Amino acid sequence: MAKGRVTFNEDICKGCTLCTTVCPKHILEMDKTKINRKGYNPAHCIDQDECIGCANCATICPDQVITVERL
Repeated sequence: MAKGRVTFNEDICKGCTLCTTVCPKHILEMDKTKINRKGYNPAHCIDQDECIGCANCATICPDQVITVERL
């Protein structure tokens, strides 16, 4: 299966949760332990090893917060 790595620019995430709804592996969630400089809980990946590099999250993100690398 394909592998990927997802990274977030947490400072500009507005916590819309769109990325969490389109991930086929269900490995994205909002980080309830952090608040970014805009005052939102940013998205983060809970298991990088499960990322398949599909880039659904990056495609749906309205603010270009997410970068996906295919490994």
